[in-house]
Amino acid sequence: MSSSKLDKHLAEQRAYIAKREKGYREKSLKLYPWICGRCTREFTRANLSELTVHHRDHNHDNNPSDGSNWELLCIYCHDEEHTKFVDFIRYGSSEEAEVAPATFNPFADLKERMKQGK
Repeated sequence: MSSSKLDKHLAEQRAYIAKREKGYREKSLKLYPWICGRCTREFTRANLSELTVHHRDHNHDNNPSDGSNWELLCIYCHDEEHTKFVDFIRYGSSEEAEVAPATFNPFADLKERMKQGK
């Protein structure tokens, strides 16, 4: 792909994303209080850029006008939420696997070893 075609494609993609994000972001900021839904951090106009719209079903094209698929999360909680989703896709269940307790005891025969060493 030539440089000019790539630049054109990237510009079109950026414009599409900006248009899409502005639509649901603006709607969600009008619907919901400016508070992170996880850590309850409050936001003002000064730090509003750190508040993101999270799609509960992870489908960024599912934007119902009632906001039922959105929640406002700070950038840190949003990253954590997506990390959990990626881990679920990659490894399966997000619940920790039950691990059997260790049975090996490295000091079981310590007394005998100490006697041999003297």
